[in-house]
Amino acid sequence: MSGVIVTGPPKADPKDVEALAGYGVATVHEAMGRTGLLGSRLRPVQRDTRIAGTAVTVLSWPGDNLMIHAAVEQCGEGDVLVVTTTSPSTDGMFGELFATALQRRGVRGLVIDAGVRDTAELRAMGFPVWAAAVSAQGTVKATGGSVNVPVVIGGQVVRPGDVVLADDDGVVVVPRERARRAAEASEARERKEAATRAAFLQGQLGLDRYGLRERLAELGVTYQTWETYSRDGERP
Repeated sequence: MSGVIVTGPPKADPKDVEALAGYGVATVHEAMGRTGLLGSRLRPVQRDTRIAGTAVTVLSWPGDNLMIHAAVEQCGEGDVLVVTTTSPSTDGMFGELFATALQRRGVRGLVIDAGVRDTAELRAMGFPVWAAAVSAQGTVKATGGSVNVPVVIGGQVVRPGDVVLADDDGVVVVPRERARRAAEASEARERKEAATRAAFLQGQLGLDRYGLRERLAELGVTYQTWETYSRDGERP
């Protein structure tokens, strides 16, 4: 497998990245029309942490972390390293030493569709990681790959310079040219949710606020008293 290391890709505006950083993954995903989520395989190795940054992407051979070493040089302040492999892998391709090098360069975290190790050390040093697996299995440095090319994780394309957000709920990617609109849409969604939260605190039901009683009726769902239900025979 040959490859390419692309230098100096375009990136989302830092102001838009910081605007998106104020919102959760679920909010941004919903605000973008339920797109961009990198699937349910990626889980945080820590808790109560949220990051947002611009993607530096890596395409590696399974069980081979050579291209992660190459990618470190391309990483800088405010980036998030995003790694995937040419076929499924759970090997521990990333650990505390990589995190030390990336943290020194101002990288905000790692998203990897493969395995990581040294998780206690990663938590202790405060380097956030989202991974598909945790494994002590070692790797080699023997096969070429690519850095800063489009990659696919969970059916979503991640390009270098796109915005990557991650929290306890997962990881979402925002195309760099949509970052500002996504931030504005997320703000609008948060305002709407705040109004709904206030209504729920006042006792309003979702059935009424969202007009779901009409939906139930359209679907043929009926209300019955327990006496009527019992007389007609309990249904499984």
